[in-house]
Amino acid sequence: MESAFIISLDFELNWGVFEKETAFNKPYYFHNTKKVIPQLLSLFEENDIHVTWATVGMLFLQNKEQWVEKKPNELPQYQNKRVSSYEWFSSNFNNAELEQLLFAPELVSQIINAKNQELGTHTYSHYYCLEPGQTPADFSRDLAVAAELASELGVKLKSLVFPRNQINFEYLKICWEQGVTSVRSNPASWHWKTGTNALLLKKILRTGDAYGLLPINTCFDITKIATNEGMPVQIPASRFLRPYNQKYQLLNKMRLKHILSEMTVAAKSNKCYHLWWHPHNFGFYPAESYEELKIIVSHYKTLQNKFGMKSLSMNDIYNVITK
Repeated sequence: MESAFIISLDFELNWGVFEKETAFNKPYYFHNTKKVIPQLLSLFEENDIHVTWATVGMLFLQNKEQWVEKKPNELPQYQNKRVSSYEWFSSNFNNAELEQLLFAPELVSQIINAKNQELGTHTYSHYYCLEPGQTPADFSRDLAVAAELASELGVKLKSLVFPRNQINFEYLKICWEQGVTSVRSNPASWHWKTGTNALLLKKILRTGDAYGLLPINTCFDITKIATNEGMPVQIPASRFLRPYNQKYQLLNKMRLKHILSEMTVAAKSNKCYHLWWHPHNFGFYPAESYEELKIIVSHYKTLQNKFGMKSLSMNDIYNVITK
């Protein structure tokens, strides 16, 4: 088939970084994020860009009262209580300002109604699949709540991104049982493999890779993606779009140039290129980040005209592979 450009977004707002207390220290960060999302949707629609929005289920909720209503009777018993969104929000329950950064049903509706935008799941509670203490039953309950909320909006959740890229391969069957047919997997490179060993070295290699300092080919052949009965397909990520930083203009240029170059390689070789980030990565410098994204989208349009590159969501990829 022709080459494909895939975008998946981890839409989580403060549910993705609550243990870092970002909302308390920099609330404008998430307010900026909520303002930029309609701009992203407009840009994607105008350029016929298909995107998967892997969304934390708690963002579907209207308020803290509904959060209590939807709270499962049995919660994941993480050994490290700091990673539990239930524990964290219960201790900050009466913070009215914080509530604005945790629920975004209006943005979820905009995603659903936007052309070629797929609403996927990032689990209900930003669930950590590799944390000691949690169980398969906990994970299944979590996905069931997310699926129920999406169903109330007329959506079937078909694509999933594991929070913090904590891919638990034993949970793939549970994903399938809950209706999920595709998941995002990590790049094949060693420094992206899940595990706790050599963390510092992995971080160094990931940084070098992001700026084009390592000879790594990040595009992939769609025909090589395995299909196993009763299991979702695993769609590899290619590149994380690192946040723009006003202090490091040279690095910004290197990072962007590297992404454009990788896209070109994929287009010329009839392969896929899968870019991902969190919408809140645009929170510190929304205008500059948006301009960078416009450059990426413009480059995709050039590759589409020259080489026939297509824009596909994760579910689109699943449909191409299976049909």
